[in-house]
Amino acid sequence: MQGVSYPRWENAIKQIARLPLEKTVKTYFKEKGITTLYPPQVAAVKTGILDGKNIVLAIPTASGKTLIAELCMLKAILERGGKALYLCPLRALASEKYDEFRTYSSLGVNVGITTGDYDTIEDKYGAYDLLVCTNERADSLLRHRAKWMADIAIVVADEIHLINDPGRGPTLEVVLARLRQIAPNAQILALSATVDNADELAKWLKGEVVVSDWRPVTLREGVYHEGHVYFPEESDENYTPITSFPIGDITRQVLKDKGQLLTFLNTRRSAVRTAQKLSSITAPRLKKSEQTQLGDLAEKLLHLGEVTQVTENLARLIRAGVAFHHAGLRYSERKLIEDAFRNNLIKAVCATPTLASGVNLPARVVVIREYRRYDRIEGYKPIPVLEYKQMAGRAGRPKYDTTGTAILIAKNEGERDFLLDYYTLGIPESIISKLASESALRSHILSTIAMDYASDKVGIMNFISQTFFGHQRDPDEVEYMIDLIVKFLKDETLLKQQGKRLFATPFGRRVSQLYVDPKSAVVIRDGLAKAMKHFEQTTDVSFLHLICHTPDMANLYLRRGEDERFHDYVIEHIDEFLTPIPDPRHHRERYEFFLAEVKTALLAKAWIEELPEDQLINQFKIGSGDLLRLVDTQKWLIYACRELAPIFGYRTVVPDLEQLELRIRYGIRRELTELVELQGIGRVRARFLFRAGFISKNRIRDAPLGELAAVTTIGPQIAQSIKQQCGGLIKPEEEQALKDTRRQTSRQTQLTLD
Repeated sequence: MQGVSYPRWENAIKQIARLPLEKTVKTYFKEKGITTLYPPQVAAVKTGILDGKNIVLAIPTASGKTLIAELCMLKAILERGGKALYLCPLRALASEKYDEFRTYSSLGVNVGITTGDYDTIEDKYGAYDLLVCTNERADSLLRHRAKWMADIAIVVADEIHLINDPGRGPTLEVVLARLRQIAPNAQILALSATVDNADELAKWLKGEVVVSDWRPVTLREGVYHEGHVYFPEESDENYTPITSFPIGDITRQVLKDKGQLLTFLNTRRSAVRTAQKLSSITAPRLKKSEQTQLGDLAEKLLHLGEVTQVTENLARLIRAGVAFHHAGLRYSERKLIEDAFRNNLIKAVCATPTLASGVNLPARVVVIREYRRYDRIEGYKPIPVLEYKQMAGRAGRPKYDTTGTAILIAKNEGERDFLLDYYTLGIPESIISKLASESALRSHILSTIAMDYASDKVGIMNFISQTFFGHQRDPDEVEYMIDLIVKFLKDETLLKQQGKRLFATPFGRRVSQLYVDPKSAVVIRDGLAKAMKHFEQTTDVSFLHLICHTPDMANLYLRRGEDERFHDYVIEHIDEFLTPIPDPRHHRERYEFFLAEVKTALLAKAWIEELPEDQLINQFKIGSGDLLRLVDTQKWLIYACRELAPIFGYRTVVPDLEQLELRIRYGIRRELTELVELQGIGRVRARFLFRAGFISKNRIRDAPLGELAAVTTIGPQIAQSIKQQCGGLIKPEEEQALKDTRRQTSRQTQLTLD
């Protein structure tokens, strides 16, 4: 991407103090130490970004995209009295932005965040001046026709290049098209570090484009081979190989120069193994003060949740000043690592590529070890240049480094020359809409009719033409695909037609609100019908497998040698399944997918039978983060089953589904469902209460406070809370004893500190 040529800028644009902004906003940024603009930011102002123009801002990481968005949002809120919506692709990124923006409270700006629960709109969101949310949550709010969204004055779409992503892209472009429909005067800012066809995106959004390759920290992109890093247009750099472990040799040099290293690896196993190898390099180079702080950090990690072998291993590595980072970790664990890396406590992080599209985590040196990735259909193939540029762009920490270095690893001279030419000098691929997929179109066409955004095929065509998909594709192709989807929705009774007019059935309307794929809803409907006919044979696994059979469920992979184990389970429980079982003799591949669904369902069964998390991780080869995501999806789909059942008169199964949803939420057996309804009581505390004989709310209500407080993990404060929640009275002498206990605990703590 070529940079634009900047003339000598007027001081009125360079200086934030002289921009057309409210005085309080200028003071706010001055107190944060931000007084001048970078050249790309100046270009954005010159282009009219503060005048309300739609802009695609395609500038490198750390070049000031967020600051420009902040200035525009605050101007829209404080001067025009409108609302701001900040869209993020990931929950982690949304949380990071919320933490940044909530300091606007000093300006009188009310900032909120919403990232989950797709079946509520809650009026409270309309009370926020600025709402940070994920693309999917914004889509859900639009499907519920949240009235306050018409008051949006500015929309910021972060990581706009993810329109190119088959999973996240369709929702992002539909949300932007829908927002332009209901708030046509809202300003749209589309942000990205790497977009080749930014001008095409700008044309779609009826805006202008600001493109630059200017960075506050110079980026050098090179390729490591046999102890040297080769750069396209400068002399190579010597890294003196000590071992046959290039990342280790690079790390030694980076630490010697008092820098930090971020390494991208293709698999979780590689990330963990590389971190373990680097620990022997980072540990001896830590200061005593750093060793102490990292020790405290490791202890904190072990108290974030249920301790597993993974967390114990991670804690050991953190003590050595290194960590691995991947989606198998809990969000709280990943955030702890990220914060410690930003504070220069952790010296090296070994991450999978998911980090590249997530939170802001720059490092002086970024190493990309593998440039090829395995695809189940095509085998190993090179990653897109766009993805490489996203990873490489993490190199260089503003305010700390003058130069950032991104390094690819080559095995031979031929590969070195290829990497230099294809990646370091490469141009990112153009962004292409992925809305053409049937699963995406099914959902969004249904919502267009169900939420009364259109009432016939012409209306659907008009809306789809406003998407990036409609902008890029031939109208005849778009019409053909719409016809296919509408036929499916009518055949499955999600839509009905009277003349030319299309209506959503009660089934279709509820499916759209629940934010499930219409095909998932059809699977659920048919499965629940069978459950009603064979209710006596239906078990927890029946419902758990049913939701795992839907396209909304990302099932576990079937590993080598596991097919026989799960095949045996199917044979033993053949009458429990609510979906057709493929014949393994004639449909081997379909049967293997079926077994993968069974495996995922049995993971959920083990979770609600209260198997320890470590046992689940080892048995099913997953991480804690994977478990939480699977549980979250399963809880949502069981809720969808519960909500859809009454539409077809299947009320008999509703109580079982309600109980199953609660059990999945907490990972508990049936006998604990009453206890977990108490605030402050989760999976672990409920089990300790049950074992101590407090098996119901009535038992807790009538129990002496001291006996409750003596239960492991409960203590006096929680004991008082749950007793009151159950309607129990606290006797004066019990309350005094509670105060005495707290006072004694406080005194002992103080003595320990002294």
